[in-house]
Amino acid sequence: MKWMQFLTPVKSIDFKETQEMVATAKADEIIILDVRQPNEYRQSHIPGATLIPLPELSDRLGEIDPEKPVLVY
Repeated sequence: MKWMQFLTPVKSIDFKETQEMVATAKADEIIILDVRQPNEYRQSHIPGATLIPLPELSDRLGEIDPEKPVLVY
């Protein structure tokens, strides 16, 4: 596991900024990461979002491209 990434400051953005980023970015330019549970994801999710439930995140970090911005919800 890469512990350093957990010590790196992150930027929080509000809903309007998120909406704009999702609307203007190409699908391969950002990662939309849904950390909710599978049943929540099935009920509703942002199109194109990748589901990695929070309890699994530390084991699945390799699935996230570190070169791209990541929106986590």
